Amino acid sequence: MNDRFDVAVAEPRPLFWYGLPHGYQQLDLDPSPEGLDEVAQRIRELPEEFRDRADQVFRLYAVVLTKLRKHEVLGCALGVHPDDGGAAAMSVITVSSLPMPGVNPKVVLTKMLADSTGTGPDEGIRPVELPIGTGFLVQSERTTVAPGLPPEGQEEPLEGTIWQGLVAVPDIASSSVITVQLVTGSVALADDYREVLLGTARTLSLTDPAAADEEPGPGAASGRTETVRSVFG
Repeated sequence: MNDRFDVAVAEPRPLFWYGLPHGYQQLDLDPSPEGLDEVAQRIRELPEEFRDRADQVFRLYAVVLTKLRKHEVLGCALGVHPDDGGAAAMSVITVSSLPMPGVNPKVVLTKMLADSTGTGPDEGIRPVELPIGTGFLVQSERTTVAPGLPPEGQEEPLEGTIWQGLVAVPDIASSSVITVQLVTGSVALADDYREVLLGTARTLSLTDPAAADEEPGPGAASGRTETVRSVFG
């Protein structure tokens, strides 16, 4: 990156690093104005039968970007994998960092664990051991608005059930909580997606993979961050 005087400006140092599972494509959360203008121009050049649909997708992308930035999402990736019936199973992975200035994030998450009332293996909050430290797994199924238009004569929007899993990891050094979340409408594959989520969380590192050969600092995870291959192959 260069400033207007053509002097090299260092990019901000990432707070942490992570790897993506096989089959996931990272979204650009900070597209340049030139890039957006180029996409808009390409849409205008499409045949009329495709132009409206492409324009709708482009506008949806802009809305999603705004919402992701509002929630301080640092990374977002879309995954498409074949399910047991040969159809496409879709999912979204988001990675965030939640600042907790003035408090100990580990204490906060530990209290959440202690206050959890879930009794089943898939309820409440449970600790998971990761290379970066102890994280906490939360998972649930819920009903939400589904994409698409409702059937003719129906005013209410379509609804669907999703599985949502989240791993929260306290980062004492920066007084924040790192979160990795996975959401999918393929509820029947929840067990598989849970492993994908945990596999992604296991790649979290406070050490720059490019500096893997250097001596790690205090509290930093050692070794190179590796990309996880999902259970879908």
